[in-house]
Amino acid sequence: MNNNTTTTQSHPLDRFAYCPVCGSHEFRVNNFKSKKCAQCGFTYYANPSSATAAFILDDHDHLLVVRRAKEPARGTLDLPGGFCDMDETVEDGMRREIEEETGLKVTNVEYLFSTPNVYKYSGMDIHTLDMDFLVRVHGDSVDVTAADDAAEALWLPLSRVNPDDFGLTSIRNAVVRFLEERLRK
Repeated sequence: MNNNTTTTQSHPLDRFAYCPVCGSHEFRVNNFKSKKCAQCGFTYYANPSSATAAFILDDHDHLLVVRRAKEPARGTLDLPGGFCDMDETVEDGMRREIEEETGLKVTNVEYLFSTPNVYKYSGMDIHTLDMDFLVRVHGDSVDVTAADDAAEALWLPLSRVNPDDFGLTSIRNAVVRFLEERLRK
């Protein structure tokens, strides 16, 4: 499975052969998103993980993008963002990811839309629900420092943003949607 696909051919829990509660090998497909143990009755659901992406714009409508430092899609463009942690709101997760990847401390994040995704990680397909946000920073191409999962951070005028330069399908699709919605305004 690659990041150019948003569906999967196999069950999302195929890699889990044993019940995590009792250890039985009778851990069987229950429905399209769960497995159930025939011995102890435990049912495990593969629900999507929460993830975020930020469209960060400066006062001149330059978009902050980062270059991915790690697989998947290493070396391609991305938006600042990532997985939310347990006991963290999506908004707090977005702020944390922005700070980790760019050094920016932002307060206001505005929800835009969401995109289902399948993210390949450690040989597994991780189903995510990517939530995309708009973040405004005041100034002209505010100084940022690439860190964490970002190898580089750069400001691009919206007219130079090419969705094909983004390596992850859900991010590419979000960029297309964002640009289309901006053109309609």
